[in-house]
Amino acid sequence: MKGRLDAVQEEADTDSLVPVLNRRAFVRELSRMISFSQRYNQPASLVFIDLNNFKQVNDKYGHAAGDAVLEYVASALMEHVRESDIVGRLGGDEFAVILAQATESDATDKAESLMHLIADKPLEIMGHRIAVSVSPGAVAFKAGEDAAAALARADEAMYAAKRRRNDETPKG
Repeated sequence: MKGRLDAVQEEADTDSLVPVLNRRAFVRELSRMISFSQRYNQPASLVFIDLNNFKQVNDKYGHAAGDAVLEYVASALMEHVRESDIVGRLGGDEFAVILAQATESDATDKAESLMHLIADKPLEIMGHRIAVSVSPGAVAFKAGEDAAAALARADEAMYAAKRRRNDETPKG
């Protein structure tokens, strides 16, 4: 009976498309990590990841290709974080990673590493090479903040980083 209950709980916590936590389970784990980090005065950070031009992939190649892109990104994230880190899909084309024992600088470095890792390997699917790129933003947890505030700050950090990269891209 316990095994069945555990299986049902795992299914309820897993995203319906990719093998990472769904938003509800991720926010629960984020709340736990924030509490742990504050209680034991240990650094921990959050990386927010948005897929670039995801709608165009769905429009040009179809939803099966879009699903494959989501699976590719989820797998890349899972393969390139520590076992102590937590990956979740927040919805649509948004992912997040909780990094235990990581300062904001550590998280920023990891976010950049993940961004390049994903961009450097196009996805081969249905006879097409699909370039996949993501925009990450990283923040360390702040004292007294809740999961919603941490996610909002990480989302803003992602948009700020995306704006900086766009400003640095040569025009013409």
